[in-house]
Amino acid sequence: MSRNQPEQQAPPVQRLRVRYTKRGRMRFSSHRDVSRAVERAVFRAGVPMAYSSGFHPHPRISYAGASPTGAASEAEYLELGLAEQRDPEQVRRDLDAALPDGLDVVTVAESPGGSLADLLVASRWRVVLPDPAGVAEAVAAFLETDAVPVERMTKKGLRTFDCRAAVLSLEVAVDQSAELDLVLRHTVPAVRPDDVLSGIAQVSGLAVPAHPLLTRLGQGPLDEDTGVLGDPLA
Repeated sequence: MSRNQPEQQAPPVQRLRVRYTKRGRMRFSSHRDVSRAVERAVFRAGVPMAYSSGFHPHPRISYAGASPTGAASEAEYLELGLAEQRDPEQVRRDLDAALPDGLDVVTVAESPGGSLADLLVASRWRVVLPDPAGVAEAVAAFLETDAVPVERMTKKGLRTFDCRAAVLSLEVAVDQSAELDLVLRHTVPAVRPDDVLSGIAQVSGLAVPAHPLLTRLGQGPLDEDTGVLGDPLA
């Protein structure tokens, strides 16, 4: 006897792109934790989601450029596929009210089509180091080095990659602490701010904290001439 075929679901009639934050204690949430919170929130908010086809349909939610666990972010993105047309601003309010504290919806906009992930070319980060001693000199040594290979365990095993090549700009302000303003090009494998800190330590011998305060300030398309990040929802 042939197995019953799964019911085919209708395609979304509207796609909405969402910018949200990950603040406070939510910075320690994994991507899986965040996705579960979003799924619960769209249900509580009454967002009319479209569902995938197959034996185990799931709401059409796609994530792009998620920040690593332990990092705060002002610019996380996802896309919702809806079964009915809705006002984006109303969806923003309803979804924001349904999400836990720390996950805050900043903007909801109609998708013009195409891939959201393709628009996320680079990210800007703020990295705070509690001890400013020697940081400016260490950053200068890093920037003067052409290639800085580092190792990190990934899903595909231990990988070695050049963290220097992904750094588009890196500036440091020193006061009671050291604050790095870092712009990273999105690469494969992805270079993260902690990889850059490992590279700085490798080049200079600077002792960096195991868990620095990392905050993504933005991500989006990159103007190659000016180095300015654009708004992917514009």
